[in-house]
Amino acid sequence: MRKTLAVALMLTASLGLAACDKKSEDKAQDANQHAEQAQQDMNKAQDKVNDAAKENADAAKAQAESNAAAQEEAAKKQ
Repeated sequence: MRKTLAVALMLTASLGLAACDKKSEDKAQDANQHAEQAQQDMNKAQDKVNDAAKENADAAKAQAESNAAAQEEAAKKQ
């Protein structure tokens, strides 16, 4: 009786593990997909950083031009 119960329990446990475990190929494919998605997200983030840097440079240039124009106006008034 004990031997039969032990065999049945071992069979049930091994079938349960076999049914729930993903294959290593599936895990590798999932990892590759996540890595590709992460790379795409990093590229998008870098593009946004580059756009923000360009906007900051344009704003600094516009500020410098505005300051120069203000100085010219002040010089003309004196």
